[in-house]
Amino acid sequence: MNQEKITPPPQNAKTFNNAGDAVEELIRLYDISTHFLRNAFTQYLEGKLPAQKHRAYYPEIRFSTSTYARVDSRLSFGHVDQPGLYSTTVSQPALFRGYLTHQLKLLIENHNEPVEIRFSDIPIPLHFALEAGSPVAVKQPQVTNSLLRDMFDVPVLAHVNDYIVNGTHETKPGGASPLAPFTAQRVDYSLHRLVHYSATAPEHFQNYVLFTNYQFYIDEFCRLARDMMASGDSRYESFVEPGNVITHSGESGPSSGTAPARLPQMPSYHLKTAKGRGITMVNIGVGPSNAKTITDHIAVLRPHAWLMLGHCAGLRNTQALGDYVLAHAYVREDKVLDADLPVWVPIPALAEVQQALESAVAEVTGLQGFELKRIMRTGTVASIDNRNWELQDQKEPVLRLSQSRAIALDMESATIAANGFRLRVPYGTLLCVSDKPLQGELKLPGMASDFYQKQVAQHLEIGMLAMQKMSDMKAEKLHSRKLRSFSETAFQ
Repeated sequence: MNQEKITPPPQNAKTFNNAGDAVEELIRLYDISTHFLRNAFTQYLEGKLPAQKHRAYYPEIRFSTSTYARVDSRLSFGHVDQPGLYSTTVSQPALFRGYLTHQLKLLIENHNEPVEIRFSDIPIPLHFALEAGSPVAVKQPQVTNSLLRDMFDVPVLAHVNDYIVNGTHETKPGGASPLAPFTAQRVDYSLHRLVHYSATAPEHFQNYVLFTNYQFYIDEFCRLARDMMASGDSRYESFVEPGNVITHSGESGPSSGTAPARLPQMPSYHLKTAKGRGITMVNIGVGPSNAKTITDHIAVLRPHAWLMLGHCAGLRNTQALGDYVLAHAYVREDKVLDADLPVWVPIPALAEVQQALESAVAEVTGLQGFELKRIMRTGTVASIDNRNWELQDQKEPVLRLSQSRAIALDMESATIAANGFRLRVPYGTLLCVSDKPLQGELKLPGMASDFYQKQVAQHLEIGMLAMQKMSDMKAEKLHSRKLRSFSETAFQ
């Protein structure tokens, strides 16, 4: 095999003082690379490709400054903290057009310096150049063999990691520091995983995400969304279900897409608005592993907030079934994030999210001030990885729960909050007490069904209203400085 590599025609690096023009150049370069790889792969399938390595590269943003920026200290992003060279590779810039334009605009304005757009030296793996779930990728599994690796680049784990967001990235002497929290290959990895787990395309995900551990919430969300579309609701322009089944506002049924024969592991549903200010809802099922998996991937879309809406065990005698728990702290016994985020790291409550949730509870229930305490407690939520913890010797876990001042127990909330903290995505939790195991009030089938029918609609209404309240805020207000460490990337 000829060792000489075949690549797209070289492109000169360009500098830009206008963020929109810089993003257009990113799109142009990315299209050159991906079209090259797709065309080469088509020839490969037809047996017409020359026996040489075919390689194309991700576009890259480079930024260099020799001075410290004078910025509004209230901003948590949009600037680098010291002089030097910074860079990031970029994937699917058209999908991230709004995000990239906003981040680059702040960077250029805060430093009064241009950005440079060029090809990087990081190859695009063939797998990521193909559209996720495309017929070629699905119907031709036999081509993913050793010969393919000789002809094209494949994903490299060295470029698919969380070193930047985990704070363990080390810049090599004379090298560039990271400009964004995720590299291009890390983004591509998650975008492809999102299609697999949710059965909807990444472009449908909105900036405000609700997670739930019960299908009852999804059923109610779908019912509300379909009613909104049929009535021509002015706030949302369309509703998207698994299989990219799309119903537009003013329509009584879907106009495009095909529902999958079986629902995916974590189906996602999207009430869409312009500029992504709508609501996405995901059924994560039961357990911290799913909670970590889906938040790992949604995080690359840089949402403005995510919330957990689910059921929990109430731990206090004074609680009643149907009461709400607004988490302001977490006991992390889920274990899935211990390697990425040590358990000694505190997970703070975010004021803007807490205020939106409390305000939504008050508005929906009609209770204010001291009266609101009748149905809602603010306190510590413990999340564990063992659903049947009640079957163990209870003395030790009950003692720890009491010492932590926990008022509720579940399996997902601490994971979602901790991963929000780690990945710099504002987070919050509002749970509903569905059983009280320490007091002998266990969920029985009949009780559960009656409880769900009465509480799910109100709980979901509160969550959606809280998201609307946060959507009405400026993104800069939501992205708290609490989530930023000593040395942070310029991009949020």
